[in-house]
Amino acid sequence: MARYIGPKTKISRKFGECIYGEDKYFERRKYPSGEHGNNRRRGKRSEYFIQLLEKQKAKYTYGILERQFEKLFLEASRKKGVTGELLLQACESRLDNVFFRLKFAPSRSSARQIISHRHVMVNGKIVNIPSFRLKPGDKIEISEKSKKHPVILESIKKKVEGTLVEWLVLDEKNLFGIFRMIPKRSQIPENIKEQLIVELYSK
Repeated sequence: MARYIGPKTKISRKFGECIYGEDKYFERRKYPSGEHGNNRRRGKRSEYFIQLLEKQKAKYTYGILERQFEKLFLEASRKKGVTGELLLQACESRLDNVFFRLKFAPSRSSARQIISHRHVMVNGKIVNIPSFRLKPGDKIEISEKSKKHPVILESIKKKVEGTLVEWLVLDEKNLFGIFRMIPKRSQIPENIKEQLIVELYSK
């Protein structure tokens, strides 16, 4: 399973926001890394650079590598509708993202690990593919033998990342959630300017 395994705080500092969840190190230095930090003179950013930065932010946020992300974009571009919104909807419909949004894991990377270790079921069947795309009505649950998994229980206890998004239903007691519907753009909380990504791929 290909994934980014480099320093996460450095990536968050690059974008000026904590894209991997709570990070005490990021809170100390919220500016890009480098010898002179935020005081380093920076020239005017080109349009291409701004678009590229936004694409990278989306990729790192959802934990998707370049080839996978491009594939999602091409798929979105072939469908009827707003391409940028369709792209984010595809990202949000991934099992690892929904598992994270249900608060079963403290981060998307943790969700990917739990899923790949066969702790998660979709509609009663074990699914160990983090990129598995969910459909409205799908039931996501913890397998019976994994219901005491310490990471899952601790994540639910802490109620990470604030309130539950409205397009999911969570049964905290029985450890399962329902993917109610594909979210609209206004229901996706990520701070991503998807139109910049569309413009970049359209060149």
